[in-house]
Amino acid sequence: MSGPRMPIRERLERHQIPLYLAAIVLGFAVGIALPGAQVLEAAINPVIAVLLYVTFLGVPFTRLGTAFRDARFLVTLFVLNFVLVPGIVFGLSRFVAHDAGLFIGVLLVLLTPCIDYVIVFSALAGAAHEKLLAAAPLLMIAQLLLLPVYLFAFAGPSTLGIIDIEPFIEAFLLLIVASLAAAAVTQWASPGARPFRAIASTGATSMVPLMMLVLFIVVASQAHRIAVNAAALIGLLPLYAGFLVLMALVGTATSRVARLDTKSARALTFSGATRNSLVVLPLALALPATLAIAPVVVVTQTLVELIGMVIYVRLVPRLVPDRQSLTYRTGN
Repeated sequence: MSGPRMPIRERLERHQIPLYLAAIVLGFAVGIALPGAQVLEAAINPVIAVLLYVTFLGVPFTRLGTAFRDARFLVTLFVLNFVLVPGIVFGLSRFVAHDAGLFIGVLLVLLTPCIDYVIVFSALAGAAHEKLLAAAPLLMIAQLLLLPVYLFAFAGPSTLGIIDIEPFIEAFLLLIVASLAAAAVTQWASPGARPFRAIASTGATSMVPLMMLVLFIVVASQAHRIAVNAAALIGLLPLYAGFLVLMALVGTATSRVARLDTKSARALTFSGATRNSLVVLPLALALPATLAIAPVVVVTQTLVELIGMVIYVRLVPRLVPDRQSLTYRTGN
């Protein structure tokens, strides 16, 4: 007699990595076969907004106050993302400074910390993902304010004149403010309203399919550009991989200096490594035709980062082991 059937949510989470890869492959195939797939760009932000809404549903808002009160974590998070990371990005970006499109694309994506799927992947590694959730609006506001400063410092004043910041503001309002407010209303209304309760209960199950849809749309809409610029993009692979390697070391070292607890240290490491590629993509798409390669520079980082997150989910708990486990091993 067979055992109890595994819930669909657990089955999806267990196989999420091959499912994500399948969505990427399918998106690329569709994008190449149908050149008109670029029209899918219009669906990127709405689908990401739904994904974030479901993500925000996963953490009770009553716990956000506790996360905000952890001043040490928040200060360390901001130092890592807006002091240490820019220094690393400045060094790495020198390798592509000869090409304006590659250069601007790399700066846009690596200077902006992730506020969406980092919450999902960090949770899989046993990190304090609710603290990242609480910090998401603050990280978005900070990068909105500081990105022009870094672009001015790294690429020169002429860069600011060609970048339209409006898509970034729209992304903040749609992806963060609207999604967070909708999730709060859903949680507040779910105890007494069956429709809201049903939405809240099924939100976690839809996380993997939604991420697959986001990846499919992003890759399909940019597949033709990726294919055309493949030769130039290959050179970015070691740069993006090197960033992930460096941030695993820098993130864990920073957490030790700040004396963060295990879950907070893991969350910090994930935040330093993951970048805001999906949110910054509309900003790259708004660049002039002379920088037309910038959007696929951003998408390439997404693809490298997703593979990196597969490794991070297993690596970070080893780099930042549970203190009880560490005590047990050293005691024997």
